[in-house]
Amino acid sequence: MAHKPVIALLGGGQLGRMFLENALRYDINVHVLDPDPHCPCAQLATRFVPGDFDDTDTVLRFAQDADVIGIEIEHVSVEALDDLKAQGKTVIPDPSVLRTIKDKGLQKQFYRDHRIPTADFALIHDKSQIAEHPALLPAFLKARSGGYDGKAVMPINTASDTAMAFDGPCVLERRAEIQLELAVLVVRSAKGAVVTYDPVEMVFDPRLNLVDHLRAPARITNTIAVAAKALALRVAEAFAMPGLYAVELFLTKSGELLVNETAPRAHNSGHHTIEACTSSQFDQLLRAYMGWPLGDPALRGHAAMINLVGEGGTGPAELKGLDDVLHVPGTFLHLYGKHETRSGRKMGHITAVASSHAELDQAIAVTKVHCKVVPRTGSTINQH
Repeated sequence: MAHKPVIALLGGGQLGRMFLENALRYDINVHVLDPDPHCPCAQLATRFVPGDFDDTDTVLRFAQDADVIGIEIEHVSVEALDDLKAQGKTVIPDPSVLRTIKDKGLQKQFYRDHRIPTADFALIHDKSQIAEHPALLPAFLKARSGGYDGKAVMPINTASDTAMAFDGPCVLERRAEIQLELAVLVVRSAKGAVVTYDPVEMVFDPRLNLVDHLRAPARITNTIAVAAKALALRVAEAFAMPGLYAVELFLTKSGELLVNETAPRAHNSGHHTIEACTSSQFDQLLRAYMGWPLGDPALRGHAAMINLVGEGGTGPAELKGLDDVLHVPGTFLHLYGKHETRSGRKMGHITAVASSHAELDQAIAVTKVHCKVVPRTGSTINQH
């Protein structure tokens, strides 16, 4: 009997769950490592192992029988990935790519070294050094490691804000005058083949500092769309390794495109591709892992993705208003299988596929008015 390929995935959250939903259509084993025994992937994986994906020995034991090692979160043991690559296993993203990207300081320096346009910045060791860079203010202070979904980021408008700043190694980044925030997915195969998705427009929730919803295609001119795709491709080609690159971009009010940051994995900005594109980001990632031909990234119409974020406190999750949303043609529900909701926690999303931006406006409005994830009625609510 032929060997059935094994993919070892570090991280069992919603990105892993959506990857598994696609991978189940193929005859491939997917093993998942995550510290939470009740994580979204726990019941879907061929094999689930509870454990710390940032512990080198744990990762090495977990992946010893795997052919391919992938991630769905950056905060994993790069040392273990180095060792697994040295053993001849396929590791995507390459450990060198992950080492650069998981440190926001190294990532920004990478853009500068490769002459990729990005907002001006300085690397500082602690908050006392903010005063040495008055020309960068107003700015954002970003922790070099550990941040995600807007966490470990704070505005520094004037030098007086320094007293309230968090400490430790950080990036001090000049605030760009932003017209739109865009994202472009680029997939690169081991043979150097590349596909690029159309830019999406991201609309952020200012309270939570995470994506409220996105639109595809972005409401930009064709000239800007072509330039955005070309810039994202430059980023992927600069890393020069196989994998999926989600490149977040700023379109400034002066019309300049700047790279904000890159994720070397499946990304929130690509969830719409499941229903809206010929080959989804999760299907492309599987193809990259297995060395198969890359899929067609073509967008088959207009699409929106609306994040469903917990509200109203903490408790067992209950979804409200689904009937109202599903009355809108072309809407699709994705729940992530998280048993406990918390205010600000991503619990799922709605994708809407339509023929125009006007139809997307309707689907977005209906979802935001009617669809809520709240603590179940009768449960004990812990307000934070």
